[in-house]
Amino acid sequence: MSGPEPTLEPAQLGAYFALMEVAGLLRHGVEQQLRDEGDLTYVQFQLLARLGLDSPTGSRRMTDLADGLVYSRSGLTYQAGLLEQAGLVERGPSPDDERGVTVTITDAGRARLARVLPGHVHVLRDLLFQPLASTDVDTLAALLAPVRDHMRASPPRSAAPRRRKRNG
Repeated sequence: MSGPEPTLEPAQLGAYFALMEVAGLLRHGVEQQLRDEGDLTYVQFQLLARLGLDSPTGSRRMTDLADGLVYSRSGLTYQAGLLEQAGLVERGPSPDDERGVTVTITDAGRARLARVLPGHVHVLRDLLFQPLASTDVDTLAALLAPVRDHMRASPPRSAAPRRRKRNG
């Protein structure tokens, strides 16, 4: 005989539905803006932003990008290939791992990022931050950080750091 089925309290269920709806609506608005202003997918924008805004060298290893973006390595390879064909990134061998691939943003990639970033900020301000007081934004960030950290402690395979084989 099994125990009672697990349930969520009404407040938990409401929070879950609200979070998923907000995430879906925000993602839709962001994706529309990126398509319209930069002919970019959300993943392509994330890749360019990680390289152009979050990396001092403008380069990162593909596996590190996939881990950070919570995206499959094969899917990210495909998206990086499309960006490379468009001249927005370059791929090459990783200097510290002969099997690894490094992606580097190009000047054209930086220009595309600069073109879409103002509209991206506008969408975020309009859809996400406009109805919140600044203290609410601080609270939201404080609430989401431990949830993110908890999820990252046992991430899906696409977001788990790849184990490196030891030589010897």
